[in-house]
Amino acid sequence: MLRLLKLVLVLVVFVAAIVLGYAYLGDLSPDQEDVSEPLELNAN
Repeated sequence: MLRLLKLVLVLVVFVAAIVLGYAYLGDLSPDQEDVSEPLELNAN
């Protein structure tokens, strides 16, 4: 039973390290583009 618990704990730590590594090293930034819209001032 203790051997199974150690295996699960090691797997959880391993998966957490992979997720953290991908979050820091992976390209998760959105693509940026310029947006321009006409603005009408003093519209009556």
